[in-house]
Amino acid sequence: MVANIGSLAARVVFLMSTRPIAERADAASYTSNAVSSINVLQNTWYSVSTGLWDNAWWNSANAFTTLADFADLNRDAANQLNIGGILRNTFNQAQKTTASVSKSMNAAGLVTSSYAITKRDYPTIKGRQMSAQGFPNFINDFYDDEGWWALGLIRAYDITTDQDYLDMAKRIFADMQGGGNTNCNGGIYWSKDRKYVNAIANELYLAVAASLANRVPSNADYLNIAKSQWTWFKASGMINSAGTINDGLDGNCKNNGANVWSYNQGVVLGGLVELSRATGDKSVLTDATNIAKAAIKALTDSNGILHDTCEPNCGSDGNQFKGIFNRNLRYLQAVAPSDDFKTFLIKNADSNWSKNRDTAGKLGVVWSGPVQGVSGPTHSSALDSIVAAIAVA
Repeated sequence: MVANIGSLAARVVFLMSTRPIAERADAASYTSNAVSSINVLQNTWYSVSTGLWDNAWWNSANAFTTLADFADLNRDAANQLNIGGILRNTFNQAQKTTASVSKSMNAAGLVTSSYAITKRDYPTIKGRQMSAQGFPNFINDFYDDEGWWALGLIRAYDITTDQDYLDMAKRIFADMQGGGNTNCNGGIYWSKDRKYVNAIANELYLAVAASLANRVPSNADYLNIAKSQWTWFKASGMINSAGTINDGLDGNCKNNGANVWSYNQGVVLGGLVELSRATGDKSVLTDATNIAKAAIKALTDSNGILHDTCEPNCGSDGNQFKGIFNRNLRYLQAVAPSDDFKTFLIKNADSNWSKNRDTAGKLGVVWSGPVQGVSGPTHSSALDSIVAAIAVA
């Protein structure tokens, strides 16, 4: 049965009806490309039984978010694809999935995650009492994994108004708070072994806190945490002299000089968009714009196409990175528009479609082509670029 996302109807019709005719045609083209790519994603990598894509845990949270973002842009196409049903299935089935995880990091800061995915017969959250610490599925030993799921669930809440999604995001965030009291006078640790303070976990902490502040304004803690988190992050040293963000802090709480990954330049943008919305402070959008400009300068080739230094051998983690940047740049473009950002988003979507797509419609890791290293994460990451193009075309 198709799960309708009826609450989107009025808003989406309004947005579409205000587009100039030529822009609507462009958006229609990218929408068609996205629909095709979503079908490939679902038919090739989605497991109905686990609710995951390509058996990848945190990557699946990002695929989940991308589908929710697409639904926010086109309700009718989303209903034809049964995106509402897919999101609900993942919410239900991933709760019955235990992901045993181990992670390693190389000298450049590239993480490799290994998961052992098994099914459990435990009841879902509605079937038993659970504390914020007691749910074993979206919560694991890594705070960044948790943050990805929280953001995806918030986006699912936005398009469905289903309180289950928001309640779970709140539970996840409560667990993330346990990563605080670091030796760097703020922020959270990457994992529950409390050894590394890195960029991605802290950007996600900011983004989830600010997102919850906008959706649960009655709880002032979310906004207070988001504000203090950005104050700390901005002064932490992770933002380097070029304006980009390195992977994290060393044992002395100094910038560790590890690689400038695209996703570390992206999540912070979405977090600052949410923080600006919650506070009315436009200065944080200037901060976001400066980071985005620095990232595009540092990470694009001569044709304006985004790259990570690990290509084409990025592993399942690095394969996901670039789409996260484009997704969050699109959020920034919606509130602080820039012709340069629009051009970047369009170019990357076009390059993925024309140069990074194989004969089966699968999208690879090198966005400038030729298509290489195809996987669920590479495909959903490139799909993010196409969804972003719909919004700005």
